[in-house]
Amino acid sequence: MPPAGLSKAVQAIGGSPLPHGILGGCATVQDVKDPHELMGVEWLALGCCPVLDWQDPCLTDESLGDESPGAPQEKEFCRPQTEHAEPFTVYSGSECSALGWSYKEARAQAVASLELGEQAAIEAGFMRLKLTRDAVDLTPPEGPLSIAQGVAVLEGCLAESYGGIGTLHIPAGAAALLGCCNLVKEDPETGNLETLAGNCVVIGAGYSAMNAGPGGIPAEPGTAWLYITGPLLIRRGPVDVIPDRPGPSVNIRNNDRQVLAEKTVVVATTCTVCAVQIRVCE
Repeated sequence: MPPAGLSKAVQAIGGSPLPHGILGGCATVQDVKDPHELMGVEWLALGCCPVLDWQDPCLTDESLGDESPGAPQEKEFCRPQTEHAEPFTVYSGSECSALGWSYKEARAQAVASLELGEQAAIEAGFMRLKLTRDAVDLTPPEGPLSIAQGVAVLEGCLAESYGGIGTLHIPAGAAALLGCCNLVKEDPETGNLETLAGNCVVIGAGYSAMNAGPGGIPAEPGTAWLYITGPLLIRRGPVDVIPDRPGPSVNIRNNDRQVLAEKTVVVATTCTVCAVQIRVCE
């Protein structure tokens, strides 16, 4: 029997974000200080216009007057689209009695919590602001597909609209199913998960927490939503701690101390976003 008395205060149990989340290697992550980049960005899309094949009729036996359904006579032009990405904030707030908690301790708690949970919050924000807003739903009228069928449909959509290496977004609650059909492999050099087609795979706790489809509609029980996008570029601002000094952190009405740690994030992708609903329970 341990001796009776007060328990000893020790350090918190540390943790690590999931290794294959949105910050795990599939995205290019830039820590920026320019406030203008953190107010939203826009650019001309690159790679969304089709690259077509053409055959010079002068090099064939067909004259210019002959009809040739397989070879267009005029080359086509495409106007690049303007794309944009919106900013959002991820944050962690700490609260405790000011009598037993110093400002330094509250600040450290808020910053450490933000560091651990930032990735999942970014995934949830990206799903809410981009994936569920802009995705083309490829779920057939018959209903949700198996995960292998879903991945195949999404990769076909990306190949037709972009053609480069993209990003497959998988909720953590469906990740185990990827191993059932050998759908992904680990790149020995980067450690990233890749599909057989070469697209990078993000397994997100934030996606699993939301599990929402196009329009923000929650998935039905036993199902999950998968998405595919082009490459990702994430701009992150510095950590802001509010307030930045001890005095204003105390609420004089109840003597509680509150400290907030937050940062601004802009997650950008390009071209078509496609979605499909899959079964997680057979």
